[in-house]
Amino acid sequence: MNEVPELLKPDLYARTPDGLGLSGGKCVKCGYVFFPFQQRGCEKCGAHGEDISAYELGAGGKLVSAATVHLHAGKNRTAPFVIGVIELDSGPRVRTLLVEMPDAEQRLGEMVEAVLVEAKNKDGDPVQDLRFKPVGRAL
Repeated sequence: MNEVPELLKPDLYARTPDGLGLSGGKCVKCGYVFFPFQQRGCEKCGAHGEDISAYELGAGGKLVSAATVHLHAGKNRTAPFVIGVIELDSGPRVRTLLVEMPDAEQRLGEMVEAVLVEAKNKDGDPVQDLRFKPVGRAL
């Protein structure tokens, strides 16, 4: 039996019955939705404490910005790779790595979805990490 690798950042995203969910938050007072979840207070109205609640965000959205990184200072990240800003269907924008989109700069406005891909943690052990890919495209 194959064991599913753990998630690299389980505080940011989780497996759900529908696939994936990003772990965001919502202000009970004004309805502002944000990512990642934090309890410091609402960025919009300043509410805090019990007025901030965990809120599962969907895993789909629209690509609004993208850039290809050709040189990276980190030794654990091989360039080139593509970074995108995704406007989630639930509202917040997230900056993330993209897969299956080497031409992302020409595909702004395209619908994308979150997927888990194999990665390595800092110790070199296999984990799964979040990326976004075009909707309907198999990895």
